[in-house]
Amino acid sequence: MRIIYVVPHFAPDVAPTGALATQLVAEWATRGHTIEVITSFPWYREHRIEAGYEGRLVRHEDTPWGRISRLHPFPTTDKQNLSRRALSFGGFSAMATAVGLKGPDADVVVAMSPPLTLGLTGWAIAKARRARFVFNVQDIFPDVAVEIGAIRNKLVIRGAAALEKLCYRAADAVTVLSQDLARNVRAKSPDAGKVHVIPNFVDTTAIQPSDKDNRYRREFGLIGKTVVMYAGNVGLSQSLDVVLEAAAALSYEEDLVFVINGHGANRETLEAKARGLDNIRFIDFQPAERLPEVLAAADVHLIPLRSGLASSSFPSKTYAILAAGRPVIASIDQGTEIAEVIDRAGAGVTTPPDDAEALTKAIRRMLDSLAEAEAMGANGRAYVERYVSPAAVAEAYEGLFRRLQT
Repeated sequence: MRIIYVVPHFAPDVAPTGALATQLVAEWATRGHTIEVITSFPWYREHRIEAGYEGRLVRHEDTPWGRISRLHPFPTTDKQNLSRRALSFGGFSAMATAVGLKGPDADVVVAMSPPLTLGLTGWAIAKARRARFVFNVQDIFPDVAVEIGAIRNKLVIRGAAALEKLCYRAADAVTVLSQDLARNVRAKSPDAGKVHVIPNFVDTTAIQPSDKDNRYRREFGLIGKTVVMYAGNVGLSQSLDVVLEAAAALSYEEDLVFVINGHGANRETLEAKARGLDNIRFIDFQPAERLPEVLAAADVHLIPLRSGLASSSFPSKTYAILAAGRPVIASIDQGTEIAEVIDRAGAGVTTPPDDAEALTKAIRRMLDSLAEAEAMGANGRAYVERYVSPAAVAEAYEGLFRRLQT
């Protein structure tokens, strides 16, 4: 099959969705498919175009399995300026449409959201090149932005919701990461039968359980410490204030360190709030190749998601933590799929979202029973090996593509 894949990030960009897209393309290529990737220049690390990609709007790279077209993403360093970011997404999506319209007929176009505007891009390319259109939804927009208060203008909300529903109508299939997201989309789609759950995978070969006293710990002075870590986007969706409160409550533990590893729109604000807390370390986002050692360096990982968001977002870091064989404490809405996965795998515990007291008690309990915590880590590893390997997810997509051809 000829697959056209429209994604906001792709290697060597370091965004988590870029790593997923890159591995998925590799799996499709091993199955003999021809793939066209339409993506941006690498920019995620510092929110500006990386060295070697400046000075051009479009760059094409031929590969053994097809072609990569990289486009200017019009990045902004002001991550909280949603108007500027919307213009950036719109500009990138328009360029992606123009580039994708040209070429031979294809079998399927897959477009990833967010940004939501890539739904229109995927639809237009599919129409022009006589292909089926699969809309891959990683986070439900505008629901997430509304829930965290990033968008309050009712006119903007109505416009985004109308665009969301248009993308669902235009798609031949919509893929989401969990049953929670599927219920959300089915309630808005005129054809609930076109919604399919295909989870993100984790690279169980690259990410494996390993010694926690590694190079990362040595580099950042963590040898001999008990490390409770949040690794990921430090944005508005994450309830990281409760992590600071838990750190303050447990500050009497001399060898306990809370690590927040990553960048995002909320990092400066969070660092300001953390001043005076000696057991908090902020560490910059690490290159993708260091992810296995970053995950291995923690004794316990945290997934704090604001109340109401677990039904419209499924953090991909969940499976990566489980693959590393580390226990997880998730501060999330109860009864949602993230909570169910952790419970089903026996890989950790969950607490109500935005509840600092409950999170503190869960951390305390886990640290008091490290043998049980290690068993949870082993359970999580066994779970991802069985259910969310790259090959299994690529096969699920391939099966969907073939069904759309009939």
